[in-house]
Amino acid sequence: MSNSTAAKPVLDESKHTHVEKLLAQLGPGLVTGAADDDPSGIATYSQAGAQFGFAMLWVMLFSFPLMAAIQEICGRLGRITGLGLAANLAKCYPKVLVRCLVLLLCLANIFNLGADVSAMAAAIQLVAGGAVAAYALLFGAVSLLLQIYVPYRKYARYLKWLTWSLFAYVITAFVVPIPWAQVLKATVIPSISFNPDYLMALIAVLGTTISPYLFFWQTSQEVEEVRVNAHEFPLKKKPLQAFQQFRRIAFDTRIGMALSNVVALFIILTTAATLHSADPGAANHIRTAADAAKALQPFAGHFAFLLFALGIVGTGMLAIPVLAGSAAYAVSETFGWRASLGSTPHRARKFYTVIAVSTVLGVALTLIGLDPIRALFLSALVNGLVAVPLMLLLMMISVKPAIVGNFRLPLYLKAVGWTATVLMAAASLGFLLSTLHQSLHR
Repeated sequence: MSNSTAAKPVLDESKHTHVEKLLAQLGPGLVTGAADDDPSGIATYSQAGAQFGFAMLWVMLFSFPLMAAIQEICGRLGRITGLGLAANLAKCYPKVLVRCLVLLLCLANIFNLGADVSAMAAAIQLVAGGAVAAYALLFGAVSLLLQIYVPYRKYARYLKWLTWSLFAYVITAFVVPIPWAQVLKATVIPSISFNPDYLMALIAVLGTTISPYLFFWQTSQEVEEVRVNAHEFPLKKKPLQAFQQFRRIAFDTRIGMALSNVVALFIILTTAATLHSADPGAANHIRTAADAAKALQPFAGHFAFLLFALGIVGTGMLAIPVLAGSAAYAVSETFGWRASLGSTPHRARKFYTVIAVSTVLGVALTLIGLDPIRALFLSALVNGLVAVPLMLLLMMISVKPAIVGNFRLPLYLKAVGWTATVLMAAASLGFLLSTLHQSLHR
């Protein structure tokens, strides 16, 4: 009896320690995946669910390995070299090419940030009333102050905790009636249509799932982890750490991207089960994530509406610093400036200036009344131009001995990474052709 009693605390402590070790491995990949489900992404997924019902669910299962492979390659690159994506690109390719890509990234991020701030402000207005402009200023100011004045370790912890806000969308799905057998079938069996509207929605979903700013962010966050941990080094300097670090990056990234795609699936699922089932034309009225929250209320009840609206605010507070921060990393690395959230504003003035300017411009788009759908469209258009060249260059530098030394990409990452690049090229080309077609027929 006493032996059994004595063994229990040891067993519990062992389980507790194992869980803590697993959670400690979650960081850049988890935050990157969660930031992908920003208010702009929520609007895209909501429109897909409201317009096409469950027919888009398979996309989230299909896109998971593509997204996870590209982000894992980014994480490996940062950990191997100790440099961000832009810095590595600048070592291999003409400066004018890298600067053009970074400029396009910044433009896309600012438009995306503006759409996100607008959706957050509209969502909180639905819940609490008040002025959208005041909320936009508040969200921008809080995010900016956190990035500037909170030390990196503590700030990274805040971002990790913010990922819990994504579960609002999972919970929402369980407060509305769902035909689960139909959902399972739609998730595992692709439903393909050559209807132009369906193809546009498919391209939009893929485009918002695999976004260029995530490439820069995760690469640079791996670099930050090296800087703040005294016992860790770029793998080119300490190759004996490679096995442990590659395993951690793979685990962290797959969990983060799985979370991102599961949440996206539940957003599509919730809007499909409510808005599409009750009114297939509801998609015409959903222009932002806040519109989706408002439209849910009559069909799913006040509690589901509240969860959806608060989820928009939580994901937005996670996405704003990632959008502004990824732009700052890219610009600073391109011009050789100090680029680190671990540095004080005094030591990295130009880096923090880019963060401040990006955030201010994004908020300004809301204040001047730019239509959030217009901002989202412009962001998607620019991302469509920049994503494929970036993915192509990423795949090329990830096998260059001058960049990664002897750390070759595993065959599965190489195969899935190139597959993702080809499919994104097709999606981007389809988006641009569809946009041109619509413009010519207006």
